[in-house]
Amino acid sequence: MPKSTRKKYRIPSARLPNWDYGSNASYFITICTGKMKCYFGDIVEGKMILSKLGEIAKSEWLRTLEIRPDMNLELDEFQVMPNHFHGIIHIGQNKFNCTDAMPGVSSHTSTKPGTDAMPGVSNPASSKDATPAIYPFEPTNITKPNKYGPQRKNLSSIIRGYKSAVTTESRKQDPTFRWQPRFHDHIIRDAQSLRNIRQYIRNNPANWLNAEQNHKSLKKNIK
Repeated sequence: MPKSTRKKYRIPSARLPNWDYGSNASYFITICTGKMKCYFGDIVEGKMILSKLGEIAKSEWLRTLEIRPDMNLELDEFQVMPNHFHGIIHIGQNKFNCTDAMPGVSSHTSTKPGTDAMPGVSNPASSKDATPAIYPFEPTNITKPNKYGPQRKNLSSIIRGYKSAVTTESRKQDPTFRWQPRFHDHIIRDAQSLRNIRQYIRNNPANWLNAEQNHKSLKKNIK
């Protein structure tokens, strides 16, 4: 990654005050490797070629649904990049957030067009023109102060578990592997933002050398 673009990912997770990050909502997350080292592979002619560690990062993300079946999760577009990971994850209505859920909002399912054989996992190739699946960004989800203590059954616990699993497996191949301590998240507020973020993720490998311009374009199109 060009030096001019390295700092843009080195930002703390911008937690929305009083938002419950276990709420049923859709989130765009970015996680970076330590010192932005390219552990996960290389971009060749605009395509991501995964290393062994990159394959681990991909497979552990796909295991998220298996590990947390009680959270009604759905994985959407994602991309392992040489030194970071982008993904969209939907947290559905479940027994841990049902008291905060908006009345009448049903739990999310994988029956919409564009899902593959794995329950809840979006197939980017077939879903790109489908109606985006998204949980509503509602004031009713802003119910209690965001927790900065022990995190469970929320976005932080999901990412912590993912990072831990990737670290454990990756260090069997490369003992130097590490992540940056924090991750960046963005609450997706409407269907258009979801479409824009999906497109941004898909285009990431092709735009690797123009990452700064690509990132600025995304910021203009999401809210």
